[in-house]
Amino acid sequence: MLFNLRILLNNAAFRNGHNFVVRNFRCGQPLQNKVQLKGRDLLTLKNFTGEEIKYMLWLSADLKFRIKQKGEYLPLLQGKSLGMIFEKRSTRTRLSTETGFALLGGHPCFLTTQDIHLGVNESLTDTARVLSSMTDAVLARVYKQSDLDTLAKEASIPIINGLSDLYHPIQILADYLTLQEHYSSLKGLTLSWIGDGNNILHSIMMSAAKFGMHLQAATPKGYEPDPSVTKLSEQYAKENGTKLLLTNDPLEAAHGGNVLITDTWISMGQEEEKKKRLQAFQGYQVTMKTAKVAASDWTFLHCLPRKPEEVDDEVFYSPRSLVFPEAENRKWTIMAVMVSLLTDYSPQLQKPKF
Repeated sequence: MLFNLRILLNNAAFRNGHNFVVRNFRCGQPLQNKVQLKGRDLLTLKNFTGEEIKYMLWLSADLKFRIKQKGEYLPLLQGKSLGMIFEKRSTRTRLSTETGFALLGGHPCFLTTQDIHLGVNESLTDTARVLSSMTDAVLARVYKQSDLDTLAKEASIPIINGLSDLYHPIQILADYLTLQEHYSSLKGLTLSWIGDGNNILHSIMMSAAKFGMHLQAATPKGYEPDPSVTKLSEQYAKENGTKLLLTNDPLEAAHGGNVLITDTWISMGQEEEKKKRLQAFQGYQVTMKTAKVAASDWTFLHCLPRKPEEVDDEVFYSPRSLVFPEAENRKWTIMAVMVSLLTDYSPQLQKPKF
């Protein structure tokens, strides 16, 4: 069964100009799309404009509405294959990518370190060229950002960052979709980060200001974000007229924040630092005490998996916690990334307000 756009255009409701309300998205006549991402790599949100990131979120909302709400079958990736390289294990990245790519009619192929050793028994250049001849795109979850950069340089197909030591862009897309659904708009929100200066924070720093969002980040001394990322983030804040606060005080970062965000204190590959890190992060647990200084409409995000020392049960399981919608949105956003990089499809849902 081949997807035909006329199925949607001939739908009586659309033909008669009716609109459908789904949470904070309105569906009507599609707007002309001027953003073209086909053939691009997604290594970091640094490489994308605000409009391009908004487009991926728009497409995410569109696919979620059409597939989940309307029950449509959209084999947009039929006949396409995806190589999935995982140096680090994952629940959400693997499940969202495999099920999402298959739901769109494509074939994902999962490769662990038992199947492929990047740069060990074969050079990254050779691996990139082999994968380019057999798949339509590669999603790689790796230890080193430099390995992704090399793959992208040598491959002739899109390379997607599934996580690296420096960035985690596909997680941030899910976070922003979740916040857009909850708040109706992202502009003007204050994001309060309390935790490690890691790849999640780096990806927020590379994108928040492009939406007009302010960022207040608290990290322990010695665990601040990468200086080069900080420098560029300061530039983005200046260009977009947003506030950027970097501090070592969790309550200062949380003050007035709409969204309290944290992440693991001990990433994979840092297990030997556990004792040292647990000591350094004392006082960084997100609790209701933290929330008391936040904005009245505060919510909470965590990319998972979560440890109790990072956020207590009262916050994590509270009605203000958006962690499980956030996890589900990993699927819709990675589907949108694949569709935008591999096809000419344009969203049929009216563009949301950002």
